[in-house]
Amino acid sequence: MHFTSEQRLDDGVLEREFTLGEIPGMLWTPASASASAPVPLILLGHPPLGLRKMYPRLAARARRAVADGFAAATVELPGSGDRPRWADVEQARANLRRAVQAGEPVSDEIIDAVVLPLVDKAVPESQAALDALLSLPEIGGPVGYSGGVISIGIRLAMVEPRIVAAGLFAGSFVPRTMFEEARRVTIPLHVLLQWDDEGNDRQAALDLFDAFGSTEKTLHANMGGHTGVPQFAGEDAAGFFARHLR
Repeated sequence: MHFTSEQRLDDGVLEREFTLGEIPGMLWTPASASASAPVPLILLGHPPLGLRKMYPRLAARARRAVADGFAAATVELPGSGDRPRWADVEQARANLRRAVQAGEPVSDEIIDAVVLPLVDKAVPESQAALDALLSLPEIGGPVGYSGGVISIGIRLAMVEPRIVAAGLFAGSFVPRTMFEEARRVTIPLHVLLQWDDEGNDRQAALDLFDAFGSTEKTLHANMGGHTGVPQFAGEDAAGFFARHLR
């Protein structure tokens, strides 16, 4: 891990950009974090729109995490931002957009082509990022995962033992194979569902929640579309991580 920049934000949060090989990322830590008092970590997920475009929302989420006594970090997804594009995945995304705009059903083949390559590459990269982040003296774990592409969160929750709790957003298409993986997820879950999300299959989201193998799982469903998440939903998610990471 190589830090490329740092700045102290107005609330004292230390924001640092880094690279991990070819992968850009960002880390936010409390002013008081030190080797003598390392803090837990929340790994922030995001949609494949690029860190620069997502920065305002990511920074707001990170600053809330830091205010609650955690570090927060995120890494650029494969094929996003300044990373090399995947021609096949770009074509699959174009096919998905056309189907949604035309009001047509989105086939399993399109969903698989869009999501599965991203999951297969992003999850090992996230694990490598955790290796580097948890080697820093000011970060000591445990780790939570928050938001982003829900299929990435499912795979991480299944394979990564350092993640002890996950907050997931049911706002993206999910390949059928991920339902089987969801049954193997056993960590505590906080799942957010926007009831009128125009880009999400509500019944599939409910079926996925039912499939999770966790004995502690909570579904928070709110009226409104994809971008209409109420502010209090963030408070509920913050309380979830406070319970499980402290």
